[in-house]
Amino acid sequence: MAIPFRRILVPIDFTDVSTHALDWALELAASVGASITVMHSYAIPMVGFPDGALIPTPQVATDLAEAAQKALDAAVQGRRGGAVPLDAVLREGEAWEEIVSVADEIDADLIVVGTHGRHGLARALLGSVAEHVVRTSHRPVLTLGPSAPEKK
Repeated sequence: MAIPFRRILVPIDFTDVSTHALDWALELAASVGASITVMHSYAIPMVGFPDGALIPTPQVATDLAEAAQKALDAAVQGRRGGAVPLDAVLREGEAWEEIVSVADEIDADLIVVGTHGRHGLARALLGSVAEHVVRTSHRPVLTLGPSAPEKK
């Protein structure tokens, strides 16, 4: 039985790992006639203190949103014109929550997410967006680790 992939969600964070996942998903989508939604989520940085919090100014929030949109547009624009229909979604919020939310909104048949492959303390401190998506999504999730170094 073939699984029909019509719509694939690919969250990106503009790293080599997520770029590799996007390119891989484009090949998959081309082979099965699917479309791709590329998404990026950014968070407004806030720092809490016992007596209050440091919250960025509205201008900082606007600058972050504009920079994220510009990077997302560039990632998508460089891949348009092929056989795969592409669209882009930008969200503000916790990455894994936004990924799961967008997947539900667009009725994604598959989420393709790159994973940095962190272990130990780095994973404990930084968390794993891919792991959260795998654990909380009701949709199939395919994770792609960092590619092996090129041979010289």
